[in-house]
Amino acid sequence: MYQRILVATDGSKLSKKATAHAIELAALCGAELIALHVVPRYPPSYFEGSIPLPPEDVKRIETEWAEQGRAIVESVKAAAEPRGVKVKPVTIKSDIVSDALIAAAKKHKADLIVMASHGRRGIKRLLLGSETQQVLTHSHIPVLVLR
Repeated sequence: MYQRILVATDGSKLSKKATAHAIELAALCGAELIALHVVPRYPPSYFEGSIPLPPEDVKRIETEWAEQGRAIVESVKAAAEPRGVKVKPVTIKSDIVSDALIAAAKKHKADLIVMASHGRRGIKRLLLGSETQQVLTHSHIPVLVLR
């Protein structure tokens, strides 16, 4: 059925549940799993009066975030090994998570995206946005959303 499943993970408790589900699904289908973590860029300061960090501090912070992201996707690989699921750990640097997920799915020829949703509603959804909604709206392949 599925040959390559992309699972988006940020290391949170909720995304770990989605990852566990993706591992089981990949095991059932005999599919390869692409474990993806999107690493944000350090935001430039747009607020008047704020103190911007020196470039070396920004680089250090971004390096730490990238290392944390690699650890997250490597943990997915370790969790999948006992089930005999082959995992390709991937980290991507991007400010727009939904676009990065869709681009990674296309690049790695995934035929399913698995991701978690916080299920926010109302004003929280408006203020915090919904990466899941963006992926659902713009993806050309099936998306499995777990709450």
